Amino acid sequence: MIVEQINLENGSALGLKMDMGNAPLLVIRAGCGFVMCGYLNMDIADKLGDVAVRVTGVKTFEDVLNTKAVDVSMAAKSLGITAGMTAKDALNKMF
Repeated sequence: MIVEQINLENGSALGLKMDMGNAPLLVIRAGCGFVMCGYLNMDIADKLGDVAVRVTGVKTFEDVLNTKAVDVSMAAKSLGITAGMTAKDALNKMF
């Protein structure tokens, strides 16, 4: 597992990467929420009330930051985070 500090405009986030065989599992945690890769489930994030954004097709933290959100939780929407926003912009709204 790789754990990396990721410095953003509005604060410092924590990146977690675990190789899973065919693709890595990636999560970047910032302030009150997180961005997750396609391995993780948005329905559960919504059920738990988490501020969550899902991106797909990513292999590195840099990929995650530059990729546009395909799904956002209801709690994320309440912060002004929308599908189509880059994960980096979404993470900055989570601080």
